[in-house]
Amino acid sequence: MDFTNKVVVVTGGAQGIGKCIAEEFRKAGAKVWVIDVQPGDWFVGDISDPAVLERFAAEVIAQEGHVDVIVNNALPLFKGIDACSYDEFIYAQKVGVAAPFYLAKLFKDHFAAGASIVNISSSRDRMSQPQSESYTAAKGGVAALTHALAVSLAGKVRVNSVSPGWIDTSFKTYDGPDATQHPAGRVGNPKDVANTVLFLASDKAGFITGENICVDGGMTRQMIYHNDFGWRMGE
Repeated sequence: MDFTNKVVVVTGGAQGIGKCIAEEFRKAGAKVWVIDVQPGDWFVGDISDPAVLERFAAEVIAQEGHVDVIVNNALPLFKGIDACSYDEFIYAQKVGVAAPFYLAKLFKDHFAAGASIVNISSSRDRMSQPQSESYTAAKGGVAALTHALAVSLAGKVRVNSVSPGWIDTSFKTYDGPDATQHPAGRVGNPKDVANTVLFLASDKAGFITGENICVDGGMTRQMIYHNDFGWRMGE
């Protein structure tokens, strides 16, 4: 897939999955703009703040004139009902849902022909662990925002989402039950997600919009009961 001279925006691109996505786009020839709250040689800012998003979008437009791909990857706060305050819950939704919406709005009149938005959701958009409400709600929200934007931006921008499952950002190799609970036989790594994102952003996915692809090695498709595959409830 060739992204030579394509302008790609990646939120939360300083580490983990976002860093891998940015690197893979660069390898494919893209001009990558990263925004992240961590200090570094990218645009530094908190995307929960609309003024930060406005400054970022203005800089991209001023220097590039357009955008070809937006990857909304920034990580929402992960807290559950016992520990999460109201303000923290709202903050998670600002990062996970409001920022992707506002970036689409800010760039709406500056998308190049064949443009694409890829939102990073999570397999938690369809399943949960206890004490995960702020993160899970944000990921469910961006999955729904995806098909809403796909309809509103029809004919101009394709909008899809990717729902990663267990992704080890250190590329650690697992064996035993950690691996075998996945039908694919292993835990995922960031390149599994990045490869899917680049495909969805490419012309090869030109007939795909409003879709969510779960990149989880089949984990959400396999029913696991107590004592199955070495898994025991409560351990």
